[in-house]
Amino acid sequence: MDLLYSVTKKQSANNSKSYDVESLYEGYALCNVSSQNVVAFVTNLEVDDLSGKTWGSHVYVADLNTPWNVHKITSNKALITSIDWDIPGTKLLIADASGNVQIWANKDHLLNDWNCLGTATFQGENIVAAVFFHNGKKICLVADRKDNMHYYDKFNHQRFAASVRQFGGKPVEGCIVITSTGMIGVVGLNRGGHGGVITATASLGSIRHRITTVDICFGKNGHFLVATSCGNVNLPILCYQVGVTKPDDKLVVTSQALPSFFPQSSVTKQPSLPNPPQAKFVTHLKFAVREDADSLVVASSTDQGSQIDIWELREKPVTIHAMFQQKHIDSKTVAWQHHSQFQSSSSISCLTVSKISITFSVPSPSYVLVAFEDGNISCLYKDGLKQVATASINSMSWSQPKQQRLDVCVSHMDITWLGNVAAAVDTQGQLYLYRLLPISEPGAPMTVPYACVLLEYCLVSGLDWWDLLVSLRPSMLEAVCERFTESYNRQQPAVQQFHSAQFLSIKASLYRLSLNSQPKAADLNALMMLQSVATAFKSLLRPSDLSSHEKGPAESLAIVTESQVDVDKVLVLVDPKEFTIEPSALQSLQQLIQWVADLALFLLARLPHGIKPSGYDILRDYKALNTLRELLVIIRIWGLLRKNCLPVYQQSIEMDVLANTFKLLSRLVQSPEPDEPLLDECFQLPSQIMIPQLNSLLPCRVIASPSFFQQTLPLHLEYGVDPETLQFCPELGTVEGVHKSEQFMDTTKHIYLGKNPRVLKQCTRCGLQAQIHSRSRTAAIRAWDQRWVCGCRCGGHWALYQPES
Repeated sequence: MDLLYSVTKKQSANNSKSYDVESLYEGYALCNVSSQNVVAFVTNLEVDDLSGKTWGSHVYVADLNTPWNVHKITSNKALITSIDWDIPGTKLLIADASGNVQIWANKDHLLNDWNCLGTATFQGENIVAAVFFHNGKKICLVADRKDNMHYYDKFNHQRFAASVRQFGGKPVEGCIVITSTGMIGVVGLNRGGHGGVITATASLGSIRHRITTVDICFGKNGHFLVATSCGNVNLPILCYQVGVTKPDDKLVVTSQALPSFFPQSSVTKQPSLPNPPQAKFVTHLKFAVREDADSLVVASSTDQGSQIDIWELREKPVTIHAMFQQKHIDSKTVAWQHHSQFQSSSSISCLTVSKISITFSVPSPSYVLVAFEDGNISCLYKDGLKQVATASINSMSWSQPKQQRLDVCVSHMDITWLGNVAAAVDTQGQLYLYRLLPISEPGAPMTVPYACVLLEYCLVSGLDWWDLLVSLRPSMLEAVCERFTESYNRQQPAVQQFHSAQFLSIKASLYRLSLNSQPKAADLNALMMLQSVATAFKSLLRPSDLSSHEKGPAESLAIVTESQVDVDKVLVLVDPKEFTIEPSALQSLQQLIQWVADLALFLLARLPHGIKPSGYDILRDYKALNTLRELLVIIRIWGLLRKNCLPVYQQSIEMDVLANTFKLLSRLVQSPEPDEPLLDECFQLPSQIMIPQLNSLLPCRVIASPSFFQQTLPLHLEYGVDPETLQFCPELGTVEGVHKSEQFMDTTKHIYLGKNPRVLKQCTRCGLQAQIHSRSRTAAIRAWDQRWVCGCRCGGHWALYQPES
């Protein structure tokens, strides 16, 4: 369990602070990590406050890849008691001690721009737990099929009902909250938050009772499982099944009592102890997995420190007297049984568990992560509560010794969805990130097969894989990439086509971690964009007569161009009516047409400089080169319809650039090895035409980069301060004669933005930039912009960015 980095607040210039003043900086903090590896955390003081004047509850979000760039969503006077992300990771739930519930979402898909979708207030209630509704989507790895070749034999959709369904079975967006008086509150969003909210309340039990700690779990049939405790170990831990329905335009809540148990009864299960510790009060309750209600983690304080117990729900036979039996029946009931226990000499400050289990195995593998008030953190395996790793925040070598405080402890923790890292926030609002050991074999290091299984799971489920990237060793990158590629190539063509974009994003992110693999990552980025442009162009084509065509224009074009070298001969063999679109749409696509032509010229100019011996090289990808040839044919036809849409070249000699480019690409595809005449012609291209440098990788300052693996861990970062040690400039090699521009480039629209643009949006993973708002007028270019509005092509998040002037 290694500490990767810590993010601290800026230090005050006044180093002589008394203990009383410094204690004002400490308070209750929360954190929660989304399925897209964005952390939301709550602090009592603003992260840039050096005087202690902003006391309250402040909610911040940050990408774990750039944790120093934090954005404040809101500030609250009442104490925020619970925060939660929805399953897609796009909405954030905030609940406080005054009964207020807020649901937030980022505006225009920007990580540092948020708006409130809806609010609800339960007057006089102190909310102690809140979670979003489950959307009913769950994919798991079948343990006995993990070695299967095909994805959909290895991963199956588990039958899991949505928490609340409306007409047609569509899941309702909203949340459920539990208050300290035993009240259930539900909040539903109408039409995704654009139509306000609807609320409903009910009592958890037959009578209202005091609750100090509670946890909520999702049931397979769409209900919620709720475990509550009033803190008294002599009273039972009560369990309930809560159901929420939506008839018409209202919500209805029902609650039913389930088997409960007394936590103190676990002492009788330890006959070998002469003086077993007596628990004082229950401090934490957690279901072992959010989607598995069969295991419950109970933490309580004792005279000797603290103890953690695992209780499991098991079937047990019930003996019925023969007098009451009409015939012999094996009767069974469900009851909680004590499974294992862990003891510590220190009090527990917080406890968290794994979010999901990616396998169907029962019991579900899970970690129990426990932080103690002495600053120590223990990672326990749920089965038997075996301690597999430990860490301590007090053992860190701080840059300024005055920050060494033995009474600072972790206030809250959360494990990422894949379970590879854990985020923690201490009582001063400082953020930590720990690397965990693989859950498949507790105590063993990350292996190549396990890493590939997780990447495949991300491919089919849509989860973010960033936490896996920082858990890999540099020596594993090439082996993981090769194994992941081999597995993908064994899939059926339809499956490959469906997951193509996500596969290329994952593979490119692996290459970006290696210092020597930057050109491969750049080629994969170019391939992603080429496939997107090809899909956009071909989707505009319409067959002239559906009844007489078995194949569409795009399929027919692929067959015709296969053996042709002259682009004008291809035009004779195709039906021009099938490639006709509106002239206004053609003009709006000019920047994409220009990029296709520039890519073809750049690849040909790079050919004489050699092909990479290993890894991916787009010059050896004949499928990609054929796609490029097909696009050149389409551009040639569109140029006959509207000459202004053709690419613009700056030439030193008179030549038909488009026809010559198509001819050279065709010769490259038809010959396994480029001959000397082809290399000579390609070598002369930069002297005949001005070719722009197409670098799809930009200098960046992020965690997941080769610079991170060259640092001594842990990294000491500060909020709002860009770390110079993580600055990375990829070296892609230069092509002689190729022109480099000093201007900013919109990497999605492929237009120049000038040397000093006022504001852009930048990817938090790869650093690429784009315009914030689109001024598209045609449907074709609007559809193109919608491809990139939710995130970068690498899978990263957009954030507002102001370039330095």
